[in-house]
Amino acid sequence: MANGEWGYLLPCRAMAETISAGTTASAASEHHEIIDREAGLHRNLTPRQLSMIAIGGAIGTGLFLGSVISVQLAGPGVILSFIAAGAIALCLIWALGEMTVAHPVAGSFGVYAEMYVHPWAGFAIRYSYWLAQVIATGSEVLAASIYCEHWFPNVPSWMWIAGFSAALIYVNARSVASFGEFEYWFAMIKVLTIAVFLVLGAALILGIGFPRIGIANYTGHGGFLPNGWRGVGLGVAMAIFSFLGLEIVAVTSGEAKDPTTALPKALRWTLGRLGLFYIGGLAIVVGIVPWNQVGLGESPFVRVFEIVGIPAAAGVMNFVVLTAALSSVNCNLYLMSRMLFSLSRGGYAPVALGRLSRRGTPVAALLVSSVGMFAAIFVDHWFHAKAYVYMLGAAFLGGIFVWQMIFVTHLVFRRRTKKWAKPPLRFAPRGPWSSVFGLTGLTSVLISTWWVPDLRITLMAGVPWLVLISLCYLVWRRVRSRKFFDGALRDG
Repeated sequence: MANGEWGYLLPCRAMAETISAGTTASAASEHHEIIDREAGLHRNLTPRQLSMIAIGGAIGTGLFLGSVISVQLAGPGVILSFIAAGAIALCLIWALGEMTVAHPVAGSFGVYAEMYVHPWAGFAIRYSYWLAQVIATGSEVLAASIYCEHWFPNVPSWMWIAGFSAALIYVNARSVASFGEFEYWFAMIKVLTIAVFLVLGAALILGIGFPRIGIANYTGHGGFLPNGWRGVGLGVAMAIFSFLGLEIVAVTSGEAKDPTTALPKALRWTLGRLGLFYIGGLAIVVGIVPWNQVGLGESPFVRVFEIVGIPAAAGVMNFVVLTAALSSVNCNLYLMSRMLFSLSRGGYAPVALGRLSRRGTPVAALLVSSVGMFAAIFVDHWFHAKAYVYMLGAAFLGGIFVWQMIFVTHLVFRRRTKKWAKPPLRFAPRGPWSSVFGLTGLTSVLISTWWVPDLRITLMAGVPWLVLISLCYLVWRRVRSRKFFDGALRDG
């Protein structure tokens, strides 16, 4: 990337200066107002924290526990499933990176959709994302309770869920700087441990210092593609879920110290490491553990160490995957509170949810957003055997819909920014094809969930949710229009 390109990067509040003379003054003023309304958050997140927060948000139970579903669907071919999902994630990073550097605000992709597509899009994408994260957070806390059963099988799950929930709400209620530092070290544990796991796993397969396992598990038990290409295709759905969380970098842009330089670096760093961790990690798992012996009872990463007879390492790994789940919950709480804050500042949610504490934290939005963790207690009580998968499937729709809308928004963003006097920084190749590819791939993935029994709830809940959120938007618009009309009559 040429150094001269950085001269084109402007702060979001000066965005109107980059709009060409052909853009109307009213459109520039409207965009300026949308961005300015989210002022008040403290820009205290450092570049090193941004990179680790992104890793913390994306590496959670999707890798350590949720990947089990992909393995069961595709067998060793899960490696190809994650490569395909990684290609879609790369296109998303390109699209989101361009828009985020141009407009670093907490509402992120929800604000971009409102600015470039339609107010309904901004309304629907933020509420869908918020609800998806509420449910996903519940699934992460449930996963954490599963990991604790490895050490304390007789302790009820609800006790772990309640304890972890209270502790992480407290962490998020403090300043954003404290959250960033806490998450930095949480994520560091994951990064270092997965790196060691990859080295140790490769040594086991190659026979360096251990009895050689070889490629038997890649070719045995039905072969590399025991369920054919259909299994690989269906496995992409769960692989996409594992990559959900990449978008946290865009949300943190509203509180980043130097977004125009820190965000591009964080985005590239995050995707590169995630690709290595997911694809490499699962290649090691299916190389050591026969794919048909991987189940939901515990993490396949823990199974690897137990099979090779290193019980102490299995306990350490279980601690790591536990911190991974809690780190993901921590990031999700941050995401949900900022998204609800953005909705409130836009007039789409109660005013109280847009208020900030003295330390610049939207505490009210945080407390409302924590409902998913406590709902997990009741879901676990009634559906303990399938609680994790049930909540995962319900959350999947929101994540897929948000990614689809990011691609749609980027297509409009690319067309509109051609009129800017100084175009924004480009990540994606020329033309619309990367976003078209991503949008098409996600649509195919969404349709494929119908043939994944554990994820069928994604489509079953999808259409009713979109209808409901659209009706809510229409009601909101009518109420707002009526208030404006009544106010005009009184002023007149």
